[in-house]
Amino acid sequence: MLILLPPSESKANRRRGRAADPSGWSFPELAETRALVAKHLREVSQSSTATADLGVSPGLASEVVRNLLLDSAPATPASEVYTGVLYDALDLTSMDGSARRRANQWLVIISALHGAVRPKDRITAYRLSMDVNLAGLGPVAAAWRPVLDDVLTPAAGREVVVDCRSSTYAVAWTPTGEVADRWVQVRVPGASHMAKHTRGLVARHLCVTGQRARTPERLAAVVEEAFDVDLAPPARRGRPWVLDVTAR
Repeated sequence: MLILLPPSESKANRRRGRAADPSGWSFPELAETRALVAKHLREVSQSSTATADLGVSPGLASEVVRNLLLDSAPATPASEVYTGVLYDALDLTSMDGSARRRANQWLVIISALHGAVRPKDRITAYRLSMDVNLAGLGPVAAAWRPVLDDVLTPAAGREVVVDCRSSTYAVAWTPTGEVADRWVQVRVPGASHMAKHTRGLVARHLCVTGQRARTPERLAAVVEEAFDVDLAPPARRGRPWVLDVTAR
């Protein structure tokens, strides 16, 4: 099973430790694009207009400075770097060993800087969104589209793609072919804060129960064990199934 998560805007680093080693991350096929995006991000982050160029407020200048420390800041598992509502609900640290192993295999975080990483990959905090247009590179999402399919399609295997991404990150990869027939977008009616929380709970439920799903209907049945759900078929070929989920 492939469960796609968005990153969080808020990020944290450990205070001590060795620097990140990209050669040890999941999806090594993305190395060239990762290096290219990082190069342009550093260049933009050195500019006097960096916060504006990256679409953040001047008050977040200290977070932009992190972009200059990607090669030296302490490496931290992605599951700890990404924080906030969704990741609080996911609560990987409270999972038992079996659930945690499934989470490390099934969960993939779509990142503007790294493309795709798994929870155990040791990265560093950064500031970059998928909707940024980086000088010298162009739209970040456009840089990732040509390469993500080559790693995410094999990662999906023959099971469903559970899409918990926000719209900003969904544009970086659209499943195609047979994978698109098993692509399920998790949608939560109501406010975005509750949507993030519920998506985190759904991802947790799947990892904890360990029940696999090869069809959208089977996925809906598994999720329905803990949530109220409504599954709708794709509006047209190539679009996702939509699973509306409401916490009980």
